Amino acid sequence: MFTAVVFDLDDTLAVTEADRTSLLETAADRASVPLTFGREAYLEAHSEHSGTESRLPVFESLVGSDAPELTRAYRETIGDALAPIEGVEAVLSTLQARYRVGLLTDGPGETQHDKLRRLGWSDAFDAVVVTGSIGAPKPDRRGFEAITDELAVRPEETVYVGDHPERDIVGASAAGLLTVQVQYDDGPGPHPDADATIRREEFDSLPLRLETLRRDRADDA
Repeated sequence: MFTAVVFDLDDTLAVTEADRTSLLETAADRASVPLTFGREAYLEAHSEHSGTESRLPVFESLVGSDAPELTRAYRETIGDALAPIEGVEAVLSTLQARYRVGLLTDGPGETQHDKLRRLGWSDAFDAVVVTGSIGAPKPDRRGFEAITDELAVRPEETVYVGDHPERDIVGASAAGLLTVQVQYDDGPGPHPDADATIRREEFDSLPLRLETLRRDRADDA
């Protein structure tokens, strides 16, 4: 039996309504900084600095002294483009009546908390862990251990809901959590470690899907 539900943020509860290349171009224009690098160079730099509190070290490696302006502009551009999945607030409200509800999200702490503020979700969860703040990006099990500790629940009592096969599903499963993989058009296929799947456009059915998973687990006990 599980007593807690933990969510991923990006591409699970909220999506950016623009591709990342366009976001970088918009941020560069906003900061009046020449865009001298491409998406691949950004991803490489981001990977090297994935455990940081902000994206400043990422942009320092790419644009040097222009990094503070571009960092700020990129955070604001992402925030402006972010939109919640339809029905998320109702789902969270329904689940909170029965479960402890948490958030475990990758990314710099400042950026991810800014997203929550913009979405109006600063107080929407019983606990929030941003992996950039602890230097343990998913699938590192330390992130999953941190959120279950914050919620005061055991891993086996927790369901993790996320979209990425390796970071979310493999990571959570290896840490002892049950998993629900969120799927969407042009997204990754279902991972065999997922205990259940749900289409993102049918997100409002998640409480029912969790009840089905709960019954199935009870029957197997």
